[in-house]
Amino acid sequence: MAIDKPYLDIPGTTVFDAAQSLKGYWLNQFCMSLMTADNRARFLRDERAYLNEWEMSEVQRQSVLDRDMNVMIALGGNIYFLAKIGATDGKSFQQMAGSMTGMSEDEYKAMMASGGRPIDGNRYVGEAQ
Repeated sequence: MAIDKPYLDIPGTTVFDAAQSLKGYWLNQFCMSLMTADNRARFLRDERAYLNEWEMSEVQRQSVLDRDMNVMIALGGNIYFLAKIGATDGKSFQQMAGSMTGMSEDEYKAMMASGGRPIDGNRYVGEAQ
């Protein structure tokens, strides 16, 4: 029996549910490994070799190498785990979020300070523009 997921109708939003958790399990485990200094150093020394130790798909590995947070989220990444990649790279959460929107950090900061994105056209995929 299929589970009704009305939240799938929210444009630009991926809800981290059980299905996403299952899809991104190894990606998120990799991210959690970056909590230790030794693992961060190993990752930064040879990113590809370190990623190959994890049972991720090649698309997941490439999304990490590309630092494409939007793809990582679509592939099951949890933003709170993915933040460990940004921290490893010396980036703030705000810098990461800005990169996900196609805005500079300053543009993202200004948008959030002015109340965020307008809700018009952002409530439901089926909503008239």
